[in-house]
Amino acid sequence: MITIQPDASATWAEPIDMLYACHGRVKNFCRQLRILPDYLAQNGINQAVKNDVQQILNYFNLAAPLHHDDEEKDFFPALVQVAPQAQANINELERQHIKLHENWTALAKQLNALIQNECDEVDVQLIEQFIAGYDVHIALEEPLFEMGKQYLSAEQLHAIGKIMAARRKIS
Repeated sequence: MITIQPDASATWAEPIDMLYACHGRVKNFCRQLRILPDYLAQNGINQAVKNDVQQILNYFNLAAPLHHDDEEKDFFPALVQVAPQAQANINELERQHIKLHENWTALAKQLNALIQNECDEVDVQLIEQFIAGYDVHIALEEPLFEMGKQYLSAEQLHAIGKIMAARRKIS
């Protein structure tokens, strides 16, 4: 498996770029997940697989929930204030966040078992369900990021970026 490094060019000063960067990491980790079953079938479990799976677990256990908080607590409320037409999509995205977390819980259980040598494969259907959920989600969400670039002021974006960084205790 190939470990893909996150986009280092995004900063908290540009919170929408950070939201996009998170989506980039999600897409990269989903690509890794998609190849995982075939890799395991051909090569078995090795330390490289365990390392990559641990990175995926870390991301979706820690960073993804923070990303969803960034959206639900800061970005979406600010956006709907200036672009009320976004409310229906925001409602749907928030419903999807719940399903994404449910899908992750099921998949994470298997991934944890894999790295603890309690199993030697992962359910392909769980992986595909997880990836499909994010594919739909990102396709609906990224146009809202563009709306944010269009409608939110530099001051609003700066304030959102500071909150996002503080959520992660980054100065």
